[in-house]
Amino acid sequence: MRIPEDKTLSVAALNRAVRLGLEQDWADVVVVGEISDLTRAASGHVYFTLNDEKQAAQVRMVLFKSDARRTRAKLEHGARVAVRGGLTLYEARGTFQFLARTVMPAGEGDLAAQMRKLLEKLTAEGLTDPAKKRPLPLLPRCIGLVTSEHGAALHDVLRVARARCPVRIVVAHCLVQGNEAPRSILRALSAVQNVPGLDVVIVARGGGSAEDLWAFNDEAVARAVAACRVPVVSAIGHEIDTTLVDFVADVRAATPSNAAELVVPARVELERRLANLVRMLARCTEARIGRQRQALARATTKLRDPRRLLSRTAQRVDELDARLVRAIHARMQALQLSLDASRLRLSPHDPRTRLARQRATLARLRARVELSPKRWLSPQHAVVEQLRARSQRALVKQLGEQRHQLAARVTALDALSPLSVLARGYGIVLSERTGRALLSPDEAQKGDRLRIKLHAGEVQAEVIE
Repeated sequence: MRIPEDKTLSVAALNRAVRLGLEQDWADVVVVGEISDLTRAASGHVYFTLNDEKQAAQVRMVLFKSDARRTRAKLEHGARVAVRGGLTLYEARGTFQFLARTVMPAGEGDLAAQMRKLLEKLTAEGLTDPAKKRPLPLLPRCIGLVTSEHGAALHDVLRVARARCPVRIVVAHCLVQGNEAPRSILRALSAVQNVPGLDVVIVARGGGSAEDLWAFNDEAVARAVAACRVPVVSAIGHEIDTTLVDFVADVRAATPSNAAELVVPARVELERRLANLVRMLARCTEARIGRQRQALARATTKLRDPRRLLSRTAQRVDELDARLVRAIHARMQALQLSLDASRLRLSPHDPRTRLARQRATLARLRARVELSPKRWLSPQHAVVEQLRARSQRALVKQLGEQRHQLAARVTALDALSPLSVLARGYGIVLSERTGRALLSPDEAQKGDRLRIKLHAGEVQAEVIE
């Protein structure tokens, strides 16, 4: 089918014709709906989307600066308003929009009311309690990213993360808008938690209308984010957009790029902090060593020199050793004198001497008997025999007693004998120069020859020092 030449239009002519038709037929219309995607331009103009409360429908609104000053409605996300104005078409882009002149409050919108009720429910259960928010790890090794693999949020997070510090990022793909989005987000969030070594999760989505972001207002999604085993950072839409996930997450980021900045540390900042920590550690170590040195110095002043104690002990040992040698020498001399005295006392009672005297007496008696007359021989002989027998018995008895006494005294002398002392390991040091026993080191001179008398023999020695 060929289009007639007179019916052929340019794009600009088409847009202009449509705009004129809309402005003529729809010049004064009142529309009721819920505000979303509210933007205030630097010029003072206000741009927002008015959403239908029951069906999936929306229209872009423009409220110029002069009209925005006179409006009595509170322009904010989720507000239910009645807008009066006319339809028009932005010819440069061919965009259908509503040119608002007045905006009146019309009560709370259904979407906002639904979100408010869910938020109150989750808050009552403590899922939004700030005290339960978990801090982000300082150096995450593995980051989970729940987002669409086709969206701009993925590229923003990867770009910022790679520029800051190398880190492993595991992407769990999911739908981020539409009726199937909540179930898809739940599956992705569950799957990413099975990654070994996972430290933190970022739930991200780019900007959009309230309907586009509504999947993140789902109650099941919000509960799954709150129950995640690692800290969760929400990066849904722009800074002005708010969803339930933002309230239950541990940290909220203004944008996906900001989420990457919050989670991934900057290498330069890490190096700076590490250098500061190293300096602090060095200062603390030096201070600790200084305190320990001062404590050691104080303890050293109180601690007595063990060498002095040892020298005093050694001197005491030398004194005791000299006293022991002198005591042994004196004891040996006393025992020698006692032994000599005992020998002098026992010498008159020596049985050998008495036996010799008795034998001499017997010999004299025998001589007298041999010289006496024979008539006197028999009686005298009998008397002599009797006397001899008695004498022999007395001598034997006396000899036994003397032997017993001698054995007892010999035993006593042996106990006191210096030879017994030598048998216990002691020795007597005799100087060949003087012939006397040494009682102290001062009595010897360098080069003197010494004889050390032991229990069994003697040894020769020479004084070296």
